[in-house]
Amino acid sequence: MARSRGLLLWIAHAAYAAAALLMMAVLLMPLWIEPGGWPGPDLLTGLTFAWVLRRPEQVPALLIALVMLTADLMLQRPPGLWAALALCASEVLRARRRTPRPLSFPMEWALVAVLIFAMALADWVLLTVTLAAHAPLPHMLAATAVTIAAYPVPAMALRLAGIRRLDYPSGVIRRTRA
Repeated sequence: MARSRGLLLWIAHAAYAAAALLMMAVLLMPLWIEPGGWPGPDLLTGLTFAWVLRRPEQVPALLIALVMLTADLMLQRPPGLWAALALCASEVLRARRRTPRPLSFPMEWALVAVLIFAMALADWVLLTVTLAAHAPLPHMLAATAVTIAAYPVPAMALRLAGIRRLDYPSGVIRRTRA
C-alpha cells in the first residue's frame, strides 16, 4: 500500500513536469506570428496554482522552482524572477490549504487573481527598478487580465484528469450550520 502510494506520487510529479514541458513547447512553436492583439495567457502559472490548491503534496516546492526556472530560461525571461514569485505565491496557496474551511471556486479564482496580479506587479516593478527591458505597464496588465480570465481552463483540465480536491471527495460542498 505504501509502495503504491509512493509510486502514484512520483507519477503525479512526472505528470506535472510533463504538462509543464508540453506547455513550454507549445509556446516556443511559431503558431502566433501576427503582431498586435491580446497576449496569450500564462497557463503554466494557472496549472501550478490549480494543482497546488487541489493536491499540494503532488507538486513540491522544489519541483515548482525547477519547472518555473526552466520556463524562465526557455521563454527568455529574466532567470529566476518569475520562478521566485511563482514559488512564493504557490506557498501562500499551500498554506491556505491548512485552514479548516475550503474555498468555493469563485473564491479560489479571486484568490488566484490577487496573487497573479501581485506577482505581475512585483515583476514589473523589479524589472523597472533594475532598468531591465520589459513590457510597458498596459501590456503587462493585459497579459495579467488574460491569465486571470483563463484560470478556469487549467482548473477544469485537472478536474477532467481526475485531480480533485481531497476536501470534497464527492465534489459537493456541504453547508453546515453553526
